[in-house]
Amino acid sequence: MHNPNSSQRATAPPSIMSVLKAITDDKALVLFNSIAVSTNNDRYVPLKEMNLTTKQYYSRIAGLLKVGLIRRQKGVYSLTLLGKIVYDSQTIIGKALSYYWKLKAIESMETSSTAIPNEERTQLINALIDNHQIKDILMKSVPGSSIKHNPMIQESAPVIAQTQV
Repeated sequence: MHNPNSSQRATAPPSIMSVLKAITDDKALVLFNSIAVSTNNDRYVPLKEMNLTTKQYYSRIAGLLKVGLIRRQKGVYSLTLLGKIVYDSQTIIGKALSYYWKLKAIESMETSSTAIPNEERTQLINALIDNHQIKDILMKSVPGSSIKHNPMIQESAPVIAQTQV
């Protein structure tokens, strides 16, 4: 007979807010990133280098485990598939921040009183942005751009819209 109070019952997936909250704390983010970049040979996470007490370490680990960003297998912490996606998204944000002033320049051209034609916007993006991930994101909103034919972009758009509801 199945016990409804057992730990085997289904749990609701984490919300976007809970995932972001788990990595919002600087120390949790450093810990998450160190787990992400560690290799099989390098699984030691030095608490002193991260300015973490043992209690802070386990508290942050518990938060990352709870939202499903990391897992513990044979005493080793590693990213879950969700964790890999969140880590990749975070690296894209980091790359976008390195283009901050160029993005502001493109935005300024778009919001000026004279509208910029799509071909010129595409040329401007191509001239200023050399990262294909950032470029793909920016080109999604350009009607007639060649990036529209990327099936990965078209497939991901409905998923993003569904999660924001």
